[in-house]
Amino acid sequence: MFDVLQSSRLPLIMGVVNVTPDSFYVGSRTPRPEAAIERGLRLCVEGADMLDVGGQSTRPGSEPVCEQEELRRVIPVIEGLAGQAGVAISIDTDKASVARKALKAGASILNDVSALRNDPDMAKAALGYEAVILMHRGGKNSKTMQDNPVYENVLEEVKQFLIERRNVFLRAGGEASRALFDPGIGFGKNLEHNLSLIKHLDELGALGPVALGVSRKSFLGRLAAPDQNNIPGPEERLEGSLAVACWAVMAGVKVLRVHDALATRRALQVLGAIQEAQ
Repeated sequence: MFDVLQSSRLPLIMGVVNVTPDSFYVGSRTPRPEAAIERGLRLCVEGADMLDVGGQSTRPGSEPVCEQEELRRVIPVIEGLAGQAGVAISIDTDKASVARKALKAGASILNDVSALRNDPDMAKAALGYEAVILMHRGGKNSKTMQDNPVYENVLEEVKQFLIERRNVFLRAGGEASRALFDPGIGFGKNLEHNLSLIKHLDELGALGPVALGVSRKSFLGRLAAPDQNNIPGPEERLEGSLAVACWAVMAGVKVLRVHDALATRRALQVLGAIQEAQ
């Protein structure tokens, strides 16, 4: 993982594999392990550098699933992809028990939307991973996070939160070089908060490598809507996703978490050619 992060092929594209029946984008739902493995392998062919496997939706208003159900969903998929995909596998979970079993199954990256907060044992469980993505989420949980989010200075508050969560990881015995930071676009933020964080991604990058997930999120639909009574759904938000991806690359983001690996890779190839032109 660290050799890849230092490579010339940046940013890295993290393909989303949702082993769920209720993730916000229907096109990403693969509730059966066989379908999830097939999707993961297809994302690799399309240009994904790593795959993020999740068994619990974290969309606004979502309900958590129990440990056994989450394990039932993700472990067969991680085992299948680890043996075939040829890329790093990430586990998207906030449960230490799931993180430990995913590590044994072949995952090497931990993506915790709670930034090690939801489970008191997660900081220790994270120590076995090559990389740990710490994400900012406003509010107490995914179900209530969009209930009137308020910040005095969203950029500074997110930065301070991420620094504090990295320190928790360090005190548990983790290494600073293993931590990546995700500002948590759409997680306890309104449209203005999201746009401010995206505009200032370069400042977040001063903390360390940044991972970003904006793919097909609702704020992109609001920006593209001719009026707020006719907001495009997730299936119509690809163009906005690619626009933010290109901006993020220019701001130095290291990892892009996306549903559409092929479209993202093609957009970044064009951007790269422009940047390299004389």
